[in-house]
Amino acid sequence: MYGLDLAALPKVQLHCHLEGTVRAETFRALAAKYGIALGERADPAQTYAFETFREFLLLFAKVTEALREPDDFARIARDYAADAAAQGVRYAEVFVSPSVWSFFHRDLNVRVAVEAIRAALDEAGGPLGIEVALIADLTRNFGVECAEQSAREAVTLRDLGVVAVGLGGDEANYPPELYERAFAIARDGGLHGVAHAGEAAGPESVRAAVEVLRSERIGHGVRAIEDPAVVALLAERQIPLEICPTSNRLTGAAPAGAVHPLGELDAAGCIVTIDADDPALFGTTLLDEYRYVAETFGEDAILRFARNGIDASFAAPATKARLHAALERSRNSAPAGRIS
Repeated sequence: MYGLDLAALPKVQLHCHLEGTVRAETFRALAAKYGIALGERADPAQTYAFETFREFLLLFAKVTEALREPDDFARIARDYAADAAAQGVRYAEVFVSPSVWSFFHRDLNVRVAVEAIRAALDEAGGPLGIEVALIADLTRNFGVECAEQSAREAVTLRDLGVVAVGLGGDEANYPPELYERAFAIARDGGLHGVAHAGEAAGPESVRAAVEVLRSERIGHGVRAIEDPAVVALLAERQIPLEICPTSNRLTGAAPAGAVHPLGELDAAGCIVTIDADDPALFGTTLLDEYRYVAETFGEDAILRFARNGIDASFAAPATKARLHAALERSRNSAPAGRIS
């Protein structure tokens, strides 16, 4: 046993929505600033309460509604950098949702908002030792035409550290096949592509994300376990899975009260990485997720998943080499003892 200090373990974060990191007190303050009625959510104990996946999506939208000015985006970016660095994150690829911003705020200049995020991440992240790239999420709910326009817009943001497009939103009603052209636009423009799949829909969604969208990683993907052929496809093509245990339990993607299927996926040869999705909204942290996985599946598993995260990232080769070296130094310096 290594006795890993999980807080100090150098980590890569690949599945985290910036809007889902907004501290509850920040959300309430922004809502008050802009006169947004919160109803029961004004109660600190109820601010981020939800019971169904649909309610969660509406909550995410409500938080985004409270982000109206570049300074708001800069504020949450600075907070993200501080919170992530405190959990040992050294490199991250963070989702942002410009199409949702524009839905609520038609006059928002998306480029100016992303510039504010980029400046805040660089200013705060540099001294904290964390490098952050961005993934522009295409939102299923807004339809195909909007997704294609969002993909074109994402290409114009490459100079601000946007490295990929994602595909989020209502997976159950908007299958991956609808967004084949949007992903092709992004790919032709030099961006990577990742997609949420196997969360609110079954293994057929995962297969389509891989075979139709040519997604390079799958967000969640846990419901692939329902079809051995899809698990075999993921293992054969070595498509990394961004697995978020607490999120999966709360949204119903994984059975509550049961051991998470990530262990089965790992045993089947799938590439598993660990993340926290919308940590503030789900009442968790990346460190909490690492602790759950280490305690449930062991330290060898968490080290394997941490290495997978580095390899699955879109970071430059030199950055990956530096991250691997830092992880090995951390492992080698760990005294025998209890996971912390």
